[in-house]
Amino acid sequence: MEIFKGVEMLQLEFRGNIIHPTLLWDQEMAVLIDTGFTGQIEDLRVAMKKVGVSFDKLKVIILTHQDIDHIGSLPEILQECGSNIKVYAHELDKPYIRGDLPLLKDGQIENPPKGKVNETLIDSQELSYCGGIRVIHTPGHTPGYISLYLKQSKTLIAGDSMYSVDGVIRGIHLPTVLDLKEARLSLKKYLDLDIETVVCYHGGLTTNNIKDQIQKVSSY
Repeated sequence: MEIFKGVEMLQLEFRGNIIHPTLLWDQEMAVLIDTGFTGQIEDLRVAMKKVGVSFDKLKVIILTHQDIDHIGSLPEILQECGSNIKVYAHELDKPYIRGDLPLLKDGQIENPPKGKVNETLIDSQELSYCGGIRVIHTPGHTPGYISLYLKQSKTLIAGDSMYSVDGVIRGIHLPTVLDLKEARLSLKKYLDLDIETVVCYHGGLTTNNIKDQIQKVSSY
């Protein structure tokens, strides 16, 4: 679903789960925010082709965190695209993504996905790609969890910090959060942003009364 020119919320299906990575692009390059489950590289390729972006235009991957449904296809993408891809993540989740430590929630999985992280991100960092991306360190779901604010389109990529149902933000998904107190404090960071659209990795798009909805779920 197109959110703004050069901003597309993808919709991928995996064993009954619907997830929503986000694709950004301009004339020079494309940026993928999260990579889906293991084995979804072809789904990503097809989804990108549908919006007119060739897979070889992909130059940057930003990982919101270490969970398997976000880093799953990273190894396959790196195997195909190699040194052409620059991978970003927060320092606190980097060792899990690289495979130096077992994944916090999926540590029992044999041969979990892993891949390089070229650069680590910090709170309030600004990336110049595709009109500007602000990094927001929002721990709770994982220690190194980041959300992303797309400046041109006033879009919040909330990822797993919140979930939504039928366009309504329902708050924190309690079964998957590691530190609930931290997660609630993190949601309050969103209240300082001018947000017109929220993309939840589980649930998709929310566009109505964003500030009121976030205020409500952050006060639970």
